[in-house]
Formats: sequence, C-alpha cells, structure tokens
Amino acid sequence: MTQQDSSLSPNTPTATPKSKERQFKGLSLSERKRLRREKLIQAGIEAYGQHGFFSVTVKDICQQAQLTERYFYESFKKSEQLFQCIFLQLTEKLQDTVLHAIQQHRGDHLGMIRAGLDALFRLLMQDPRIARIIYVDAMLVQELHNQATLRDTMARFDQMIEALINTGLPDSALAPHHISLMATGLNGYVTQIAVRWVIGGHQYAIEDVVASCEVVFMALFHQLQQQQ
Repeated sequence: MTQQDSSLSPNTPTATPKSKERQFKGLSLSERKRLRREKLIQAGIEAYGQHGFFSVTVKDICQQAQLTERYFYESFKKSEQLFQCIFLQLTEKLQDTVLHAIQQHRGDHLGMIRAGLDALFRLLMQDPRIARIIYVDAMLVQELHNQATLRDTMARFDQMIEALINTGLPDSALAPHHISLMATGLNGYVTQIAVRWVIGGHQYAIEDVVASCEVVFMALFHQLQQQQ
C-alpha cells in the first residue's frame, strides 16, 4: 500500500480565494454606495438651497437624485442628517474660500480683512444655495443645535478672526480670552449682516456690505492700537 501524498491530507488547510465585491458596470458595491450618497448630497444642496429645508421631503430629494427612497436610508437615517452633512460641507467650502483670499494678502492687514470679507459675501452672492442653507435654514434646524454643529462651526470662524487680530496686533498685551471674545463679537456682527443681506435678496451692492463690515474691524484695531 503506497503512502498517501501529504499534500492531499485532510488536515492540510487549503487556500481560499480572496472575496471580491461584486462588480456592476465596472463599479464595486462600496463605490456605488459612495456615488449614490454623493448624488443625494448634491440633490439636497439643490433642493434645500432653492426651497428651504422645511419645504423639502425625502421623496423630493430622491426624485431630484433619481434614486428610490431605500437608497436614501442606505446613507442617511433622516433628513436632518443629510442637512447636517450638507451644512458641514458648505461651511468648509466657505471657510476655505475666505482663508485662501486672506492668505493672498499676507503682510497687508487691511488687505487681508477686505479680501476675506469680499470672498465671503461674493461666494454667498454667486451661489444663493449656500447662503440660504448656512445663513437661513441652519439657524432653524434644531438638530444642528442639539449636536453643537453650529457652535463648532462658528468657533472655527472665531478662530480665523482671532488669528487676524493677533496678526494685526502682534505686540498686544490683551489677555487671550479678551481677543477670543472680540473675535466672537466680530463674527456675530458679520453673520447678522450676512443673514439680513441674504434674506433681503442682496439688495445692497456687495461693496457696501463689505465696507459696512470692514469699518467695524478697523475701528476695533484703531482703538486697540491706541491702547498699546
């Protein structure tokens, strides 16, 4: 009787092929999910930006995205979660736009302030959807308040303004919390002007809106410089 080949022994583990995600039109399942999620986000920006959060249903979003409702719940538990995702994405875009404009004027403090304000209001005018979602509906969606999303977002704008103050007054003896409070005040001032401007349908020229914000920034800097 011949000895059994050890390679055929039942105790020898056999290699199993790695499982691959099923492909459909060249895309894996995870890729298709990602694309569906992105379609829902873009549909949400369009629908919420045009009609407002409280006038749009899940069905409306799905019709805009050309997807069935089951795919909505594949990515989001409810409308508020989609809105939060959109809000964070758009505020990041707004912050990046403002920061980029400021960085183009390093060394020119007035130029940095003017460029940052101009970039903010110009983007709001160019894309009214962003303006409505960030400066109108976001103030009313309770979910954003419950999860401190608004607070955290405003804090990032505060920090940007705080950095501007420190750049303009490098030798200031002010305590950090004083500068932080001033930054919050300036942020609130700009936010309220933005809300009024957006709700009013951009009835004032962008140059006038920027100048109205700029004068308060410069008045603060002038006062602080005199105290040094």
